[in-house]
Amino acid sequence: MKIKDVLQSDLKYKGMAIFLLFTISIVFLVYSQYIKIAGEMEAINEVYSYDPAQTPPDEYKMIFVGDIMLDRGVEMKVKEYGSGNYKFPFENIAGYLKGADLAIGNLEGPVSDKGYNVGSIYSFRDDPAAIGGLEYAGIDLVCLANNHMFDYTRDALEDTFSRLEGAGIKYTGAGTSRSAALEPKVLSVGQTKIAFLAFTKLGSESWQAQENSSGLAWLTDDNVKTSVAKARSKADVVVVMFHFGDEYKPLSNSDQKHYAHLAIDSGADLVVGHHPHVSQETEKYKGKYIAYSLGNFVFDQDFSEETMKSLALEVSVSNKKIKTVSTRQIKINKFYQPELAD
Repeated sequence: MKIKDVLQSDLKYKGMAIFLLFTISIVFLVYSQYIKIAGEMEAINEVYSYDPAQTPPDEYKMIFVGDIMLDRGVEMKVKEYGSGNYKFPFENIAGYLKGADLAIGNLEGPVSDKGYNVGSIYSFRDDPAAIGGLEYAGIDLVCLANNHMFDYTRDALEDTFSRLEGAGIKYTGAGTSRSAALEPKVLSVGQTKIAFLAFTKLGSESWQAQENSSGLAWLTDDNVKTSVAKARSKADVVVVMFHFGDEYKPLSNSDQKHYAHLAIDSGADLVVGHHPHVSQETEKYKGKYIAYSLGNFVFDQDFSEETMKSLALEVSVSNKKIKTVSTRQIKINKFYQPELAD
């Protein structure tokens, strides 16, 4: 073989070797980058992978307030200073209430233009326009189990049912029949179901609902036990409201303690009371909270400092259980408008 041919052959093999080395280097570089990227993606997947234990909790807030009475002196203020608009009583507090997922209060009297005054000098009947004020305030549910719901007879009570339903405001503690009055009102907030019940025995026993007539959820041991057990089977959280206690007394009585403890012993998670027109103590019983009386929320009882202030109960619900319970101070100004005092 000629020297020229040998050199050409040698160059040919060297070229092939160089090309092979170049190709191997490229493959190695690509593979290295692939390993690096794969590792980074695995780390990202570990950080962002779904873990139910690490997801944000199912957390909600409820606010409970006391007696809401929109007749008498409150109505006078609405007409004189609010141009007849029932948003007026709630102007200083609506923003606070709307910050809750559920806002609940005691409606102290029917909202109706039906019926007649049964004769008491302390009879209340709110103008039907007052419903607009409740809507504006963000009230989601009202207790009707109280001693003023029959002030203008059963006709006004039943008219109240219709007006609340028309406004999309739920109610508990009264109904068109005994079974309806004692039925837990279950509201869903996200994935959490919260059942509400309300009872009273203040007034005539003829006011209690019967199977064929409307009325109130009457407060008896059996009714509390049966209704709470039913609510427990339907909901994650059970709230019981009582209209009970002695008016203008700053401490609960033995009757209040009996029924509040009975409700919790029967399965309730929270007890909220009203009627005394002043706030009373809170208590923790078997790990559950009791607020014996929240006092007045919208009312015209300006004859004492105690009746012109009250409590709002803030309840946080997390992962389908009550997490925290706290109170806020409420004061009622000279126009009978509630506002935060703290």
